[in-house]
Amino acid sequence: MSDVIDRPLAEQEAKSRLRIIDCDVHPSLHSRADLNPFLTKRWQEHLKTYGDHLRTPYIGTTPYPRSSPLIARRDAWPPTGGPPGSDLAFMRKQHLDPLDIEFGILQVLDLFIFSQQNLEFGAAIQRAVNEWQLANWCSREPRLKASILVGQDDTEAAIAEIERCAKDKRFVQVLMLVMGDMPLGKRAYWPIYAAAERLGLPIGIHAGSNYHNPPTSVGWGSYHIEDYVAQAQAFQTQLTSLIVEGVFARHPNLKMVMLESGFTWLPPFLWRLHKFWRGIRMETPWVDRAPLEIVRSNIRFSLQPIDAPPDPQVLNRLFDHMQSDELLLFSTDYPHWQFEGDAALPDGISSDLVRKIMIDNPYATYTRLKQPAVQETRP
Repeated sequence: MSDVIDRPLAEQEAKSRLRIIDCDVHPSLHSRADLNPFLTKRWQEHLKTYGDHLRTPYIGTTPYPRSSPLIARRDAWPPTGGPPGSDLAFMRKQHLDPLDIEFGILQVLDLFIFSQQNLEFGAAIQRAVNEWQLANWCSREPRLKASILVGQDDTEAAIAEIERCAKDKRFVQVLMLVMGDMPLGKRAYWPIYAAAERLGLPIGIHAGSNYHNPPTSVGWGSYHIEDYVAQAQAFQTQLTSLIVEGVFARHPNLKMVMLESGFTWLPPFLWRLHKFWRGIRMETPWVDRAPLEIVRSNIRFSLQPIDAPPDPQVLNRLFDHMQSDELLLFSTDYPHWQFEGDAALPDGISSDLVRKIMIDNPYATYTRLKQPAVQETRP
């Protein structure tokens, strides 16, 4: 990874060694039983008795192809057994150490965590997963930082969990899904955003769905590829909602990170949004800045997966169209398979932009990374 940074070795060691920040790392449960130590007896029995069926139109409980569990790298399966991303020692050996990762931000994605119709059970599961992150990952590896999982459709419980977890500086963001029950700009979510802004936590919006609604705007598709491609459309829809509903007018200091959203769609999307914002801005007078300005100040995008042609000239032209070098955050999506080997960065990026993506932009977004990891007692 360091070979792509065009600086003398001594300067690299002084300025870059153990400075790379990976904003999208996926740890995995071995099984649901991993959560039992963090669940009360009631919820342990509930999970054992009722299971975790999601009641979705998909066959099974995950949209990933059965022949490619978690769409993981072929070399990401731990030699000790368990699914990719479930073995900390193997993650250190394969990912954290070779890439000189100073901080990796955990994004726990398991559909049953977000998709429970029983909101009380869902809140118990989310709390258990938050505690599991600390006990099994952050406490054992200080380079790893956690995201606060919340049930975005249970506002009161979400705020309580954010306030509980925020006392521990190892939590560096709040994590939500891009596809929930309604557009993320709706006022029902504003108290969650207010809590995150007050506590200095960005909101991470990750690709994925609770599958209460179809993943496309015109209904249920037949194939996995339809779901996968529709994720980018969901991010566009949510970005429009967040801007025109006035979330950032009300919460100007709130940062949101679009995770696994892609980014090549951003320039034409903003051109279109800007055109219609100018034409009918009287409908939303609280949007007093151009959409591009709002994105520059409040929105960030993870690097992987890169949905761009391999030609470096095309990619650099795209960066020019984005009109900012502060929008992208380095990510690998480990252990998912988005690139070959350790080639997480595309070719042809200038050394200045590499540093912005790998180091400066993540630090500016996740301000808790610069703070001492003070652990406070949480109830």
